[in-house]
Amino acid sequence: MPGNVTFANPWILYFLLIVPIMAVWYWFKGKKTEPSLNFSSLKIFKELKPTWREKLKYLPVVLRMIGVALLIIALARPQNFQSGENIYTEGIDIAMVLDISGSMLAEDFKPNRLEAAKDVIDEFVKERTSDRIGLVIFSRDAFTQCPLTVDYYVLRNLLKDIKTGMIEDGTAIGNGIANGVNRLKESKAKSKVMILLTDGINNAGEVDPISAAQIAKTFYIRVYTIGVGTRGEAPYPVQTPFGTRYQMVPVEIDEPLMKEIAQTTGGEYFRATDNKKLEEIYKTIDKLEKTKVEITSYRNAKELYYSWLGGGVILLLLELGLSRTILRKLP
Repeated sequence: MPGNVTFANPWILYFLLIVPIMAVWYWFKGKKTEPSLNFSSLKIFKELKPTWREKLKYLPVVLRMIGVALLIIALARPQNFQSGENIYTEGIDIAMVLDISGSMLAEDFKPNRLEAAKDVIDEFVKERTSDRIGLVIFSRDAFTQCPLTVDYYVLRNLLKDIKTGMIEDGTAIGNGIANGVNRLKESKAKSKVMILLTDGINNAGEVDPISAAQIAKTFYIRVYTIGVGTRGEAPYPVQTPFGTRYQMVPVEIDEPLMKEIAQTTGGEYFRATDNKKLEEIYKTIDKLEKTKVEITSYRNAKELYYSWLGGGVILLLLELGLSRTILRKLP
């Protein structure tokens, strides 16, 4: 019997003890009723071979015992239980808005700010299961690198392809937010989130960042802002005829603006000064914006006694037919 099969009336299985009792009873009954003939010698029977009827003389009894055993099992009602969970999710749509301006090549993060951000975003995406995620990049302007999708494989590959120089240099924070709003405004998700990462001051673009934040609020989009860069100065690679040289450049992040954008939309502002801090920030946001999952357990019983009942009835009918016809015993 398979391990996942149980019985509705397991106590009935004790009646299977009837089967060995029947076997013993038929054995002794057969011994008592066997006819006997007295012969002066048995030599004349040595050459006689038993017929097929003689070989099958116990078949009706065996069929009867097996049939009774099957009926007893059927009465015990074997059942196969199928259990599982129905999972209902309240989806979250997330727009990752990433600054790819030239200053993101500064190496106060390892190997630099942009690659560190890409690695952390990649880990963030891997932790999601059913949320739609889109990717927007910006410098002097903004465009969608990947629309909202649950195909994380495609999203992660497009994330790897990002590099500085894809757009003319600059920092258009307002344009980045506006592009993210365009990705999320038609969303039917219960929660709409934007994660904006930048290392600079808004100095380009046609859209004012605060106006863009107010538009995001209108569409119930929560914006988390992240400023990346160490305190003070950071080493920045400069290409010269003699190879790559580094010069220290001041780290300028408009933190008051980042805080106002976050507060306007109900989000939070974070400052990342190194790789570890950046990882912690994305883990914090991951916990804040986890998909709500409702799990309903179920357990369904499937009745299995039909085959046992059918098998038992067929064997008893077969036994009855054989014992009344070709295997009939004469007194």
